[in-house]
Amino acid sequence: MNLLHNLTIKKFHEGLLNKEFSALEITQAFFSRIKDRDKEIHAFLELHEENAAKAAEKVDLAVANGEVLPLLAGAPLAIKDNILIDGTRTTAGSKILENYFASYDAHVIKKLKSAGAVFLGKTNLDEFAMGASTENSAFGVTKNPYDLHRVPGGSSGGSASAVAANMALAGLGSDTGGSVRQPAAFCGIVGFKPTYGAVSRHGLIAMASSLDQIGPITKTVEDAALLFEAIYGKDNFDATSADYKFSNVDYPIEQIRKLRIGIPKEYFVSGLDKTVSEGLEEALKKFRGLKIEFKEVSLPHSKYALSVYYIIMPAEASTNLARFDGIRYGTRNASPENLVSLYRKNRGAGFGREVRRRILLGTFVLSAGYYDAYYAKAQKVRQLIKEDFDRAFDPAADGVDVILTPTTPTPAFKIGEKTTDPLQMYLSDIFTIPENLAGLPAISIPVKKYSLADPVAAGELPIGFQLVGKHFHEADILNLGKYYEKI
Repeated sequence: MNLLHNLTIKKFHEGLLNKEFSALEITQAFFSRIKDRDKEIHAFLELHEENAAKAAEKVDLAVANGEVLPLLAGAPLAIKDNILIDGTRTTAGSKILENYFASYDAHVIKKLKSAGAVFLGKTNLDEFAMGASTENSAFGVTKNPYDLHRVPGGSSGGSASAVAANMALAGLGSDTGGSVRQPAAFCGIVGFKPTYGAVSRHGLIAMASSLDQIGPITKTVEDAALLFEAIYGKDNFDATSADYKFSNVDYPIEQIRKLRIGIPKEYFVSGLDKTVSEGLEEALKKFRGLKIEFKEVSLPHSKYALSVYYIIMPAEASTNLARFDGIRYGTRNASPENLVSLYRKNRGAGFGREVRRRILLGTFVLSAGYYDAYYAKAQKVRQLIKEDFDRAFDPAADGVDVILTPTTPTPAFKIGEKTTDPLQMYLSDIFTIPENLAGLPAISIPVKKYSLADPVAAGELPIGFQLVGKHFHEADILNLGKYYEKI
């Protein structure tokens, strides 16, 4: 347990090369940990023990032969169950895909396989990534490792819980409105959403195509940078993916001190939980210790982000999920009377309550007579939200380089606390949604490092803060985060 707790991607790589352990030994240790702990947490939906052992043995053979290995070779990872791995079950947390087996690898999986990574299994999520607590999965609720009566966040709660509970070295999630960063904050780890288009979405089961982005879930910012470096880049199967160069080179302290941090006045208002406010103050003190300049900025249209998101996202989701009808994809319900009956039975039984709610809402806002009143207006306000960030970052207007915000308004809430009030649940993403609407890179970093093995931390809940960067300036927020962790 202590070895797995202290293990990072870099430490794992060094230990592997120094032959302190083998990739197979660490993989088996993670599976042992999963079997011991996941009975109560329920982070994983499926384990890939045989495939993982074969991949680990292949890496060990390369070590024995003295081959040069990528940093991720042998690294045991947890993959959110809406990312395709060829030949494995991929459910997206939904009954309608309960028996679906992927016929190809997602682009990120191809890249990780070429780097020698080991996939431990697929992790639980809110159905089709629709949720902020991982309570909406058709296959059961995932629990927060710090308090089993609380949620791990969502929709990537399975991957976040797996990494936080030392059941995986790192993981992948998808972030549509905060689904990597919010669970990372609730579970005391790092969640990184790259710039929209920085990572290919090919092989990610789509929820809202203009918002979805795959991102790393890790123990440290350094690990997030290493995992991002392995998966980013142009993909011909994704027209929105970008061709640009990310350099994972550490900034010298002089360059860090040149980064100006913006504090949006609209985000630091009454309504923040006291522990979150105190945590943010603690983070700000550390950055001030680096002698970094702060500046107040204004993002006036961010107050509309939640409303805009819950028009655009359901509209795109209703379109993307139209393909799951039991004919081309999904479980076929027996004995339909006619085509309409087939659709009703398959989709009615296959989709959960939250998914049905969002499909209905999305269909409504796209319908004749309401498109201009809702969807078209939401897109216009989305542009205003993006322009607010552009002004804040504009060097010609004495702008900032990075913006610091809370990740969530509260720590992890109790299981069942918000399931009867969808609007309260949606508010959990109030600080993470604007970045998706604007397509910006953002990372959630724990304010305090709690250890599940440390009895002193018992009863304390993790809190995260968020760093937001300019488009394709991932290096700025990652390097700032690395320095924060060293202080």
